[in-house]
Amino acid sequence: MAEQSTPEAPAPGTPSLRPSPKPSSEPVPSRTISRRQLLGTAGATGLALGAVGGAAGYAAAPPADQATPLSSVGADQAMFHGKHQAGITTALQARGHLVAFDLAAGAGRKEATALLRRWSETARRLMAGEAATQDDTDVARDAGPSSLTVTFGFGHSFFARTGLEKQRPDSLDPLPDFSSDHLDKARSNGDLWVQIGANDALVAFHALRAVQKDAGGAARVRWQMNGFNRSPGATAHPMTARNLMGQIDGTRNPKPDDTDFDERIFVPASGSGDPEWMANGSYAVVRRIRMLLDDWEKLSLKDQEDVIGRKKSNGAPLTGGGETAEPDLEKTDADDRLVIPINAHARITRPDQNGGAAMLRRPFSFHDGFDADGLPDAGLLFVCWQADPLRGFVPVQRKLDRGDALSKFIRHESSGLFAVPGGAAEGEYVGQRLLEG
Repeated sequence: MAEQSTPEAPAPGTPSLRPSPKPSSEPVPSRTISRRQLLGTAGATGLALGAVGGAAGYAAAPPADQATPLSSVGADQAMFHGKHQAGITTALQARGHLVAFDLAAGAGRKEATALLRRWSETARRLMAGEAATQDDTDVARDAGPSSLTVTFGFGHSFFARTGLEKQRPDSLDPLPDFSSDHLDKARSNGDLWVQIGANDALVAFHALRAVQKDAGGAARVRWQMNGFNRSPGATAHPMTARNLMGQIDGTRNPKPDDTDFDERIFVPASGSGDPEWMANGSYAVVRRIRMLLDDWEKLSLKDQEDVIGRKKSNGAPLTGGGETAEPDLEKTDADDRLVIPINAHARITRPDQNGGAAMLRRPFSFHDGFDADGLPDAGLLFVCWQADPLRGFVPVQRKLDRGDALSKFIRHESSGLFAVPGGAAEGEYVGQRLLEG
């Protein structure tokens, strides 16, 4: 998982960036607003910010001596337009929604094209901290962009529904069955997939509601899941996130500054065998993984660490060093037993143990209450990104399926695979090269 930045706590009296859907007819005086005045304490945190362009166009600035700076969390903005869609390499966000849609009966390519146009414009506006184009619900009023991202993808079934079968990538073929799967088909796959993330729960819900309303009569919700991560600034310093088992999760994630990052995560512009419309895109594998927390929490600390192969306290390999130290897979203890057990999760998932298979994991935790037996319905909304799922997710999952010690404590309950095209250029909508190609 990508490490999170640690912005300072929100300042009281944060000014509104989102206007009312029905603005006053009174003229708004023009005033120049500096980046320092707008972002306040954000500059000291090292965040990559870009809120000025989205905010200054429609939020009048108070006089400098009366201005209350926008908090760093609210000011953080992801860009809608770009080479890749936002929400892939964006730092983990505090709140997330995953939602799949099926096209309505009778809807086809024409309706899908209009829908992606609407969704793209809504995403562009909301990611800039603006109100929705029409019928804004005001849910996110007073908040800045809050690192909102809205990411769109296409499922295997989308292409038959729209007469675009010849444009369907081979990499989108259905995932193989795994013996540990207990999949609910009603909560798996879908024609269209939307991932929403933000560092404010109301901003994230606002986007979810806007996307669902935009679907209109063209598509209906197939399934929807809600997730969360630790809030930015909750730890004393940036660190890899923890999952609901209390384990640091994501230590060996590929990093954007790795020399081979792009070739592992994104589809190249040529030479990949994928259709041209997927250039600079990626493939998302989505799995709802329930954690059997009551069983897990009965284990001793040592047994938990043996299952994972890492220290629970700091994520370091059991063979020593810090979190990022290379584990010594051959090291044995005084009784000549492997220090990192042969079926430890960390051993099985290492890229050098899987032919170099790599994927960028970017999950959310979830808790949906308790089941009929009083057990927590909680776990991980696993989302991973790769240039080719047959070389990324599949070989690793097959190996985990055969002997991962963690398998006794988790259950894969839903699954989906989606082709996520590259980002939209200025004046384009997401998926335009597919739908108009």
